[in-house]
Amino acid sequence: MKKLMKVKEVAEQLGVVEKTVYRLIWNGDLKAKKVGRAMRISAEDLEEYLNQQDVKVA
Repeated sequence: MKKLMKVKEVAEQLGVVEKTVYRLIWNGDLKAKKVGRAMRISAEDLEEYLNQQDVKVA
């Protein structure tokens, strides 16, 4: 089974506030699972999101 992280844990890893993580989820940029009333993000989905954010500098 995949390890699911809380929104707070993801926010701490990204260095942003929890509201930003929720915004990423609702915009469809970051995949999440709803467990009860709480959102959970798998480590794989977070890594996939981060890989999509790579920027090439000229």
